[in-house]
Amino acid sequence: MSRSTEDLPYRPCVGICVFNATGRVFMGQRAGGPEHVDMTHSWQLPQGGIDKGEEPLDAAYRELYEETSIRSVRLLGEVPDWLTYDLPGRIAGEAWRGKYRGQTQRWFAFAFTGSENEINILKPGGGKHKPEFVDWRWEQLDRTPELVVPFKRPVYEDVVKAFRPFAG
Repeated sequence: MSRSTEDLPYRPCVGICVFNATGRVFMGQRAGGPEHVDMTHSWQLPQGGIDKGEEPLDAAYRELYEETSIRSVRLLGEVPDWLTYDLPGRIAGEAWRGKYRGQTQRWFAFAFTGSENEINILKPGGGKHKPEFVDWRWEQLDRTPELVVPFKRPVYEDVVKAFRPFAG
């Protein structure tokens, strides 16, 4: 008998909004994976797991570098609560080897203070990490919920509300 996903824990993660000088956010187009459902909803903000014993803010800096090569940022703010989503049944069995029911995320907003030539999604983290994105762009914060996979939309709507003061 298989375990119900309701019995599984949430994967602790961070989510990251990087705002450029015009108030748009960095969005990456996912390379694939079980969450990838179609080309319209293949975009997302950088995010990733928190390592055991790691502080969420430290994880945010690390994940941002590992996915985008971005290091030139200044902290603007954070969502004070953990935001959670459940994976749909089929995806829950595939993602993270079926160990988690979804993610609980701590979200951070950063101002990008570097040059765009710092951004490298094809050889992220100095080429030491597998690319997670095949394309990227600066996007309006308010548009992010309509570009992500539908099951993440409520989290993105909360992120938009929390970080709207930083948007252009």
